[in-house]
Amino acid sequence: MAISIDVVSGPGNSAAPETHARHPLGSKARVLLSSVFGPYGQDDEFGSRQINPMELWHNQVTRVQGPFSVRMFHRSWGLMLMQANMEAPCTCLDFPTLERFVEELKANTYDVIGISGIVANFGKIQKMCALVREHQPQATLVVGGHVSGIPDLGDRIDADHIVRGDGVRWFRRFLGEDEDRPMKHPVVHAGVGGRVMGFNFPNDKGFGSATLLPSVGCPMGCNFCCTSALFGGKGNAIHFFESGDDLFQIMCGIEKELKVRAFFVMDENFLLNRPRALRLLELMREHDKAWVLYVFSSANALRQYTSEELVALGVSWLWIGLEGKNGKYEKTSGVDTHKLVRELQENGTRVLGSTIIGLEDHTPENIAHAIEHAVTHRTDFHQFMLYMPMAGTPLWREMTAKGAMLSASDMAEADMHGQFKFNYRHPGIPAGQETDLLMRAFDEDYRMNGPSVLRMVRTALRGYQRHRRHPEPRVRRRFQWEVKGFATVYAGAIWAAKRWFASNPKLVADLDELLRDIHREFGWRSRLVTPILGRIVLRALKKEQRRIDTGHTLEPPTFYESNFDPPANAAFGLRRQRWIAV
Repeated sequence: MAISIDVVSGPGNSAAPETHARHPLGSKARVLLSSVFGPYGQDDEFGSRQINPMELWHNQVTRVQGPFSVRMFHRSWGLMLMQANMEAPCTCLDFPTLERFVEELKANTYDVIGISGIVANFGKIQKMCALVREHQPQATLVVGGHVSGIPDLGDRIDADHIVRGDGVRWFRRFLGEDEDRPMKHPVVHAGVGGRVMGFNFPNDKGFGSATLLPSVGCPMGCNFCCTSALFGGKGNAIHFFESGDDLFQIMCGIEKELKVRAFFVMDENFLLNRPRALRLLELMREHDKAWVLYVFSSANALRQYTSEELVALGVSWLWIGLEGKNGKYEKTSGVDTHKLVRELQENGTRVLGSTIIGLEDHTPENIAHAIEHAVTHRTDFHQFMLYMPMAGTPLWREMTAKGAMLSASDMAEADMHGQFKFNYRHPGIPAGQETDLLMRAFDEDYRMNGPSVLRMVRTALRGYQRHRRHPEPRVRRRFQWEVKGFATVYAGAIWAAKRWFASNPKLVADLDELLRDIHREFGWRSRLVTPILGRIVLRALKKEQRRIDTGHTLEPPTFYESNFDPPANAAFGLRRQRWIAV
């Protein structure tokens, strides 16, 4: 079995050799792209884990917050981007069950089948490859995503190509298409199946946020970062949309299609590209756009901007790597992260801080100080992850060279996700203790700072109070939109939370102060409806807790989409994907 390992680093980046395989049918080849099969939030023989559900928030951020935990799924955006940007007829099967994947293989013949997953999905990738060989042995089988970093993957699965890096460029090349033609951007909501405090989020036009995909990879190249490693490493990134003009055109199209004003910007370090961001701001001002941006940024990138520029750009939510006290990372060097977080929150930017548990100098004796350092940032959300040398990263190469990595018999790939245990021998933390230390961090943050969904109310209210008389009308409109529902629904949620946390006097006092601030701001109508709505929310919280106690889990729906017009009454509800062309 000869497997091609293809590294695609993007235009202008020749850091790695690239193969030039071509499919004989070119753009006439029929392509199927699929994510790994579910269900996900359970323990099974294929590598699913109950503690590692297909949910970003409940998995890594709000996992101990019970009925207050934010529950939401996110589409496989990489598959959608590849599908939109090939001329060959392509079908995408996102979140299938195993049975649905087999049905697809039996019902339709494909020339190329692509499967994507992370390292923890190895068992599912292996099973899906075997099923493709059983049902469609003639198909060219392609595997990509973070799982491609496993060094001996080619010896453990039956595939024709393992693709590391830019899948859009690889497929265009493989199908004989123009690699450099302008990109198309999928039209898709950022979240699917959202739920919190016992209530489902609306998921229709006019609600929620849309996904925006400017770039992949991060030039900061932190030693543990899988995404940076996958897309070229330190000093590199792949920009699908180079200019602010391109992003503005895409956002206008998505706004028109989905009737949204908020955008979840899936870019590892969006603000690092200052010219692109400021050009976008210039166009937002010129066209009176009161857009809201949810972005990822490093601390050093933020220092390129004034607070006013961030406010004007609509940066309403920000994910930032705090990593740890006295961290060695360039992105936080010389930055007072506590002060930075306060300044962002004072201007209404809700902050998600990310902290590593298990850095080289962490021990059971000093971990309390590391946790205190994280928790006292009082971010609106906080992600805690174990320090994990994942395959393909500089940290993995370092630990491999030291002989510190655990063998496959000691730890299965299914448990390599950063929320359970180390996949190497830590110099200061005895094996097995890391799980409890990680949970201590989550528990302490929740105990001290309360539910994230209510923390962000405090921050958004602060921003509204500060900027409701902003000289730009579009900025005033944005902050008015941010506090929509605070006087009613959110006030009721805070009323219910005060009773839910009755045994935590400090947290009750914080919630009481926030509720009084809302009542002062929005007047007697808010005071009148608060206890009425609060009782409804409290009942919903109790019901949701009972669901959790019985072991109820959430799973995403299956999506079945094409880049061509499907026939009327197509099987399995096949529908055409939408995109914006630049």
